[in-house]
Amino acid sequence: MLYYLFDFLERTYNIPGAGLFRFITFRAALAVILSLVIATVYGKKIILLLQKKQVGETIRNLGLDGQNEKAGTPTMGGVIIILATIVPVLLFAKLENIYVIMLLITTIWMGVIGFIDDYIKKFKKDKAGLPGKFKVFGQVGLGIIIGATMYFHPDVTVRREKANVMETQELVQTSEASQDFYEEEKTLLTTLPFVKDNEINYEKLVTWMGEDYKKYAWIIFIPIVIFIITAVSNGANLTDGIDGLAAGSSAIIGVTLAIFAWVSGNVIFSDYLNIMYIPNTGELTIFIMAFVGALIGFLWYNTYPAQVFMGDTGSLTIGGIIAVIAIAIRKEWLIPILCGIFLMENLSVVMQVSWFKYTKKKYGEGRRIFRMSPLHHHYQVKGYHESKIVTRFWIVGIVLAVITIVTLKIR
Repeated sequence: MLYYLFDFLERTYNIPGAGLFRFITFRAALAVILSLVIATVYGKKIILLLQKKQVGETIRNLGLDGQNEKAGTPTMGGVIIILATIVPVLLFAKLENIYVIMLLITTIWMGVIGFIDDYIKKFKKDKAGLPGKFKVFGQVGLGIIIGATMYFHPDVTVRREKANVMETQELVQTSEASQDFYEEEKTLLTTLPFVKDNEINYEKLVTWMGEDYKKYAWIIFIPIVIFIITAVSNGANLTDGIDGLAAGSSAIIGVTLAIFAWVSGNVIFSDYLNIMYIPNTGELTIFIMAFVGALIGFLWYNTYPAQVFMGDTGSLTIGGIIAVIAIAIRKEWLIPILCGIFLMENLSVVMQVSWFKYTKKKYGEGRRIFRMSPLHHHYQVKGYHESKIVTRFWIVGIVLAVITIVTLKIR
């Protein structure tokens, strides 16, 4: 909203300084500062409100050290992350941008699903919460919306024909290029590391459908989008098991995605780095930096010993946001590397359950691969303090983020 106000003031009254709001980097900086303030200052008030409403965590007895002390800690703190993300975006982003709209829908959509789940657990005293089939239905619904938008919306394009670009400060900062420099292409091209040009087109997967195969590419594209959103949101949900792990890991992922979004939406740097130029994605930098600021602000209260837990309200939301950002900037096949922490947590549960069932059927007694799953609990059982586990997982997350960035230049 402030973007439009200052744009009006600059064009109408030529007020000094108003032109700063044209620059993505300036608005992204304001977004991260404001989200930090909201999450830290108003986050405390939300925590006190949750305590007053007696929205405390019910702890299952898993035999882990320090577990009982967590009982009664306020949960549903994901509301802090959601509010601290949405408010700066509404103030500083271009709200007509299709990518910003998709992320706002994702935040609210997944936030509502998570909130309903937490509400049932805490106020209806049902430990199972929202039945799994309804969660999956919600994730599938979001996947259909995002997949259909990416496929059908006219503003979702890639510009492929590169020419010599005049390196002016305005182009670098605003990421707005003339049609003379690039030719827009409506395509399902995406980034795939370790292959020629680091690119693959989903349309090539349906060439067997005849000459008009491009018209039917959505048949395979939308299910892929649904799978990615479901997998990442569930991975974030599983990672949220010890203080600060999910929020910190997501902040590292968010910073990496912000770099990708800004570079991919910037005509100069995408040309210099020889990566896909995606018009309008630079605006996502404002959303992502607000998201990162909200996560870091939430960590103020969520690091060990946690004063608040995010609950499914937060974990499902941050997973959905990360997935949709990656899909929007066409880096979804980098998720297994970038979101390696989520992937390891997911796989540890799948492996543990599958092996237990298999050995029980074969030997009459279930056996385990890990001492406990998800993976972070395995290390807790081994005697590691949870703050050490979290710090080491963060280090792994940073290494994975660096590797993800490096893959852009490996062909």
